[in-house]
Amino acid sequence: MRALTVALVLGIALCPVAAATAQDKPAPSREQALADLAKPDAEARRQAAIRLGEVGSMADAPALLRALRDPDDAVRAVAERAVWQVWSRADDPEVDALFQRGVEQMNQGAAEGAIDTFSAIIRKKPDFAEGWNKRATIYFLIGEYEKSLADCAEVVKRNPDHFGVLSGYGQIYVQLDQPERALDYFQRALKVNPNLHQVEVAVEQLKRLIVEKRKGTI
Repeated sequence: MRALTVALVLGIALCPVAAATAQDKPAPSREQALADLAKPDAEARRQAAIRLGEVGSMADAPALLRALRDPDDAVRAVAERAVWQVWSRADDPEVDALFQRGVEQMNQGAAEGAIDTFSAIIRKKPDFAEGWNKRATIYFLIGEYEKSLADCAEVVKRNPDHFGVLSGYGQIYVQLDQPERALDYFQRALKVNPNLHQVEVAVEQLKRLIVEKRKGTI
């Protein structure tokens, strides 16, 4: 089991999304972006997803999640990034500033400091699912799997469509040598976001592993 590797999806670091709206045109409103996300023109949908990443709220997440099945590759890519942007905003300046500090600490490998920061976020705004998710990520990285599982459960209570945490569950169960449970969570993640190609690879690896175990060959 330990040989099976999957890129960490649970705690994806956010990448800035540059606005692609022409400089001579005013940026569309949130409401207009939502409407544009359903237009037949792929470029309009792509710009809409970018805009929702900038100004959208949690209420817009379902529309962006639907865009993860868009026929256009570029729309799917920017929609996924926009989902992470929306999920990572607490709409509270103090909490948002703490969140950015925590992400920087994660990127610097300062696990203890990041845990303290995300714990402070959880105390201040326990309904903010991404605070729990980032702390779950750090616990996973330092091998505190039971603590990570506990935080994952808190994320799912608040955001059941969080494909990052569903795939995170899968990674934890890989480490705990529970391939059937890992497979279940990876498949659940793919139902929400079918674009997780490394998770698809893990699913195929796990299916083969489970068959081999049942045959008694490993």
